[in-house]
Amino acid sequence: MINEQLNTLDKVNEFINEQQLALLYVTMPQCSVCDGLRPQIKTLIEKYPHIHFGEVDASHVEKIKGQFSIFTAPVVILFLNGKEYLREARIIHTRLLEEKINRIYDHVVD
Repeated sequence: MINEQLNTLDKVNEFINEQQLALLYVTMPQCSVCDGLRPQIKTLIEKYPHIHFGEVDASHVEKIKGQFSIFTAPVVILFLNGKEYLREARIIHTRLLEEKINRIYDHVVD
């Protein structure tokens, strides 16, 4: 798993477009759900070596909210070849997220 902290919209777009599978984790400051979920998401993603993990603080990259229609935090978005393929927001059940990622991953990576 490659872990990147993304601090500009250009870096976010570059990250998404350069990876076959890119998982974007969008957070906000003072978000206890974001802080609590982060280690669970990172642990989950470690099972998938072809998924690249990028994290962005929406308060530092304000334009991300408009570009990706983000209204709450945390938000997990999985991109496949630059296209949004999966989105979960706010209350994220990691077991269900893992099942969804697994189905996508199995079809993409042999």
